[in-house]
Amino acid sequence: MNFGDIVTVDFGVPVGSEPGFVRPGIVVTADAFLRFRPTTVFVVPLTSTRRVFPSHVEIDPDATNGLQTTSWALVEQLRAVAVERCNAREGNVGPTITHQILDVIAMITGMP
Repeated sequence: MNFGDIVTVDFGVPVGSEPGFVRPGIVVTADAFLRFRPTTVFVVPLTSTRRVFPSHVEIDPDATNGLQTTSWALVEQLRAVAVERCNAREGNVGPTITHQILDVIAMITGMP
């Protein structure tokens, strides 16, 4: 598992507007931290439902990311999940998308 990987994640049963069930998510834990084999990782869930939110990052399918349809990263739904909830690696979104996601995380958290 690496930073920017799209993996299948079992988010469990949702409460309220949480993303739930089994769906793709993007690993946003830094590679330097992943080397320590943490028991939890940060993931941003994906959806195929377009909504106009400034915290959503659009991702078009390509050969590298393995997506079958245009998806949106729900950055405001960033979650820590157990590594055991993460399954098959589908691809990687690459540096452009990961930087967009990090910019949104900075905006949401008020980081400079």
